[in-house]
Amino acid sequence: MILYIHGFNSSSRSSKAQQLRSWLAARGREAEYRCPNLSHRPQEAVRQLEDLIAGHDVNDIKLIGSSLGGFYATHLVEKHGLKAALINPAVHANVLLKAALGPQKNYSSDEEYVFTPEHLRELDELDLPAPKRLANYLLLVEEGDEVLDYRQAVAYYAGCRQIVHPGGNHSYTRFLDDLPAILNF
Repeated sequence: MILYIHGFNSSSRSSKAQQLRSWLAARGREAEYRCPNLSHRPQEAVRQLEDLIAGHDVNDIKLIGSSLGGFYATHLVEKHGLKAALINPAVHANVLLKAALGPQKNYSSDEEYVFTPEHLRELDELDLPAPKRLANYLLLVEEGDEVLDYRQAVAYYAGCRQIVHPGGNHSYTRFLDDLPAILNF
């Protein structure tokens, strides 16, 4: 199973999710693809992901987490021993998303909700001081990320395999180019 985990206020309709699905379909591998529309509630989102991986051998699962999805993927790697490719991941999302408190709208589904201190508390419960299963991560960042400081991810995932590209942006402009490396990891 290739489980794509989308970011904050995103969905299975995100451009990277659709690019991955199309890339796999063109190679006869679409049946391996999963990308659930995650709840805006962090604990519920993790439950959704854990329900998907339940009963699968950890060696048969590859996580690809983007932004907040990278934060969730890190939690799952450390808890279950999975492998994950992280694309411009959110580091310490509980701190990062304090600025998002208030009304929100999912850009894909148009779902509206209020991002509250309770959301931050749930993120805090999932946060880790540092990853321990260093060999289980492939970090992919672009220095031009306008949303997240790529240097935080490089420092947080020190000791993990890393691909750092100059330029780019938060959407990760080299996603299709790096898909072979991501899927071979």
